[in-house]
Amino acid sequence: MSIKVALHNLGCKVNGYETEAMHQMLEKNGYEIVDFAPGADVYIINTCTVTNIADRKSRQMLHRARKMNPQALVVAAGCYVQAGAEKLEKDDAIDVIIGNNKKKDLLKILEQYRKTGEKSHNLIDINHTKEYEEMTISRTTEHTRAYIKVQDGCNQFCSYCIIPFARGRVRSREKKDVLEEVKRLAAFGCREIVLTGIHLSSYGLDLEHENLLTLLETVHQVEGIERIRLGSLEPGIITEEFAKALSGLPKVCPHFHLSLQSGCSRTLLAMNRRYTAQQYREKCEILRRYYEKPALTTDVIVGFPGETQEDFEESLRFVEGISFAEIHVFKYSRRHGTKAAAMEGQIPEQIKGERSSRMIALGERKKREYMEQFLGKELEILTEEKISLDGATCWVGHTPRYLRAAVLDQGQHSNELLSVQAETIGPDDTLMGRETDGVLRNSIEFSVDLY
Repeated sequence: MSIKVALHNLGCKVNGYETEAMHQMLEKNGYEIVDFAPGADVYIINTCTVTNIADRKSRQMLHRARKMNPQALVVAAGCYVQAGAEKLEKDDAIDVIIGNNKKKDLLKILEQYRKTGEKSHNLIDINHTKEYEEMTISRTTEHTRAYIKVQDGCNQFCSYCIIPFARGRVRSREKKDVLEEVKRLAAFGCREIVLTGIHLSSYGLDLEHENLLTLLETVHQVEGIERIRLGSLEPGIITEEFAKALSGLPKVCPHFHLSLQSGCSRTLLAMNRRYTAQQYREKCEILRRYYEKPALTTDVIVGFPGETQEDFEESLRFVEGISFAEIHVFKYSRRHGTKAAAMEGQIPEQIKGERSSRMIALGERKKREYMEQFLGKELEILTEEKISLDGATCWVGHTPRYLRAAVLDQGQHSNELLSVQAETIGPDDTLMGRETDGVLRNSIEFSVDLY
């Protein structure tokens, strides 16, 4: 009888990649992968620790797994484990803990538990390793897009961030290994890949004669891959030379997630972000010189210790002026062990909430304004799934700028590149359009209140 394993992922795209790699590793070795529900023999939770909320969710999922089957083996893996191992070692709900850089040993760890039935703690000193943890995938759940981890760790030590302590220092994946995986995924049918990492801009820092651009130039040559996206980038990587070289790689999508965190230079200095608001603005201007209407997206933290109302208003005005395509807003989360946790001027939750609401509202308005620029324009979408929108059956996909778009189902297929003329903005910020092929076909008719 096969052993039933349920996996649950929390956190970032890097975590998602590692969870998928564990899934495929287990499946290849005879384990039966089942839904995260009662009835599994083994529950594996790949945890996150980026915020206090992430910690809480990680604990909740671990305890939920124990309740779903008290006799099951419960495995806690990942960042929450790495950052808070002492607490987890005392938690009776958990049988096995696996830190970062040990997930690749999952099969051996499970086999050892089956033999002894003893709890095990599988951790290394993540802050003193130079080893990149090689894990691979050969397929994706969705055929269209694949996330590929190419880098781990971070050397920045922003004053609010716990991740360098959970992920260690910068470690890059060998280019040949990345290339082999991209080729496998292209053979599987993936037409779009997303390169991800904990600090993607640092790729190659620990390798000879390699950097993110040389990696991109190599991946760009893989046949079958039509689009290449980049995960979150630090502003410092954007130079005139970098943007010019990037624009010469047509498969690279004009969609750039540049972490901001605050539009106030005083706050940025306290965050140890290593740039000013004006320098960040200049990076956006560089990208706009080389790309027409690029989708610039970002993260913003509100309520950082010492952030005055004037600082917040300055940040709000800055974000307004950049005109981002999308903004991810986070309330500052106090993380034990970081410099910011000990700073004076901690902001009350109520004020954080008020500032968050205002920043989110601004982000929604700017996203709408960005999308409206493409109404009446012909766009390319890569079809992902067929769904029902306002009673009509449609194919939904994304444009190179990562705008969600839909077209009426007329016999198209998944993973197909279509030319679509955008006409309206419908539910869930979806551009509604009609497929074009020399002659425009039937429009999608939606009764949607645009405002």
